[in-house]
Amino acid sequence: MSHDEHHELSFIRKYVFSIDHKVIGIQYGITALCFLFFGFCLMMLMRWQLAYPGQELPVLGKLLGEEFFPGGVMTPDFYNSLGVMHGTIMIFLGVVPLLVGAFGNYVMPLQIGAPDMSFPKLNMASYWIYLCGGCVMLASFFVPGGAANSGWTAYPPLSVTATTGQTWWIIGMVFLITSSLLGSVNFIVTIVQLRAKGLTMFRLPFFVWSQLVTAFLLLLAFPPLEAAGVLQLADRVLGTSFFLPEGLVISGQQLVQGAVPSGGGNPILWQHLFWFLAHPEVYVLILPAMGIVGEIIANNTRKPLWGYRPIVYSSIFLGFMSFIVWAHHMFITGMGTSLSMFFATTTMIISIPSVVILTALVISLYKGSIRFNVPMLFALSFLPMFAIGGLTGLPLGLPASDIHLHDTYYVIGHFHYVVAPGTIFAIFAGVYYWFPKVTGRRMSEGLGKIHFWLSLIGMNGAFMPMFFVGIAGMLRRGYDPAAYAANENLLGMVKMSSWSVWMLGVAQLPFILNFFMSIVAGKKVSANPWEATTLEWSAPSPPPHGNFEAVPVVYRGPYEYSTDDRKDDFFPQHLQAEA
Repeated sequence: MSHDEHHELSFIRKYVFSIDHKVIGIQYGITALCFLFFGFCLMMLMRWQLAYPGQELPVLGKLLGEEFFPGGVMTPDFYNSLGVMHGTIMIFLGVVPLLVGAFGNYVMPLQIGAPDMSFPKLNMASYWIYLCGGCVMLASFFVPGGAANSGWTAYPPLSVTATTGQTWWIIGMVFLITSSLLGSVNFIVTIVQLRAKGLTMFRLPFFVWSQLVTAFLLLLAFPPLEAAGVLQLADRVLGTSFFLPEGLVISGQQLVQGAVPSGGGNPILWQHLFWFLAHPEVYVLILPAMGIVGEIIANNTRKPLWGYRPIVYSSIFLGFMSFIVWAHHMFITGMGTSLSMFFATTTMIISIPSVVILTALVISLYKGSIRFNVPMLFALSFLPMFAIGGLTGLPLGLPASDIHLHDTYYVIGHFHYVVAPGTIFAIFAGVYYWFPKVTGRRMSEGLGKIHFWLSLIGMNGAFMPMFFVGIAGMLRRGYDPAAYAANENLLGMVKMSSWSVWMLGVAQLPFILNFFMSIVAGKKVSANPWEATTLEWSAPSPPPHGNFEAVPVVYRGPYEYSTDDRKDDFFPQHLQAEA
């Protein structure tokens, strides 16, 4: 027995600097939900400026200070800062830590029958480095000139010559990337080395496969961006010129060596390094979400996932292909027709495994005995929302159409259909589904359904109009849409988006109420309330230290539902067949 098992741990060791994967998963989950809420609030501020450009923001306009809201009206620079920080916080501080840090940390070791992660102290370090990165990001709002305002992609030369907040943004990103690298190594080793006896690779739940592929994406794609971040930091504070070209002119003045360094650098190099991470990052968001949806669909249709092996192979192929499509974000840089067609071709190819996975999940519904509980509603809504996001992305993968649509609201609509009603709906599905495992209690179905329907309406009302205003040419980073909107109808659609976003904000109140009420007063449930087959439900709810009362042994695949030779309609992985 370990030293920790002989002595009761102090509160600090047990709940703050914990090395238990379950506590770390909860820490990631609560922290990421807070960041997600804050990032959403920034977006609601932006939508006021877009819906009512130049008008005073009620109440908050005066409270947020004259520097950024003179006379209560938002400044263009602060609007740009909100755009940068909204995107960065939602992706790097919200969605990825929830899908990988929270769900991955808590559920994956349970699903493979492991007592903990392979490197528990590395796991703890990963969380605290993530938290430090988030705090640095948020602190940048309070430095002179405010937070970073050079776009969430941080393109030089603008980002190199920007205000102090950009330096804090880069430092925060270096922290976040380091955290992800530590976590990804831990996930890969844990899945490969700590599987229960009998749990072969093709008996793993699809959620575990999605976490494994995601860990490889993080491990291979993040180092180039970390290197790029360090180089840009050097450009800003050490006087180097990795990304600043010769003869750079800003506001009519040519920059010379000694003032702001200029000479010999290549701003396009940053774009290559950034997008080499940022496109695999899309699948870092999508694959764990698909894993969550797959678990919930199999459980609530009471039948195995259709095409389990093709889904697994498709997720591996998706991960591989994600590394050779990055420059479809860069057609506008004039890379040449041959290279453009290479990236256009690989972009069309990468849509195939996504379609295979989505099709398999849809076919899994056929002849299923579907239970329409709250996790299933969110999982079902993921399917058409992600499909819209995927289909609208195809024109952006072809140079001829992308050149017209690039940097318009069409791109915002496409990306948000993938990440907002797509990925975030999968996150909500996972929260409702695994909440009983974490707490031993169940969330309210009534409040959950109110949350679902209001969110579904709000999401589509917010993002569907963006396709139409984008096709009409409305630029994505414009501070004042009235300055270049083609007609009043476009402004009406912009207002519709804003009102839908505020409705979406109100829709989260039932979820917040449900979440905290259920922790203390939710209906107590058995260890396996969903009658599921995967290993995490063979542990008590909530699981004790070490997870399992007896070391589990696996005898079959992950989704043995509705088998003919059993009275029950589910056959858990850890139960032996009756003689």
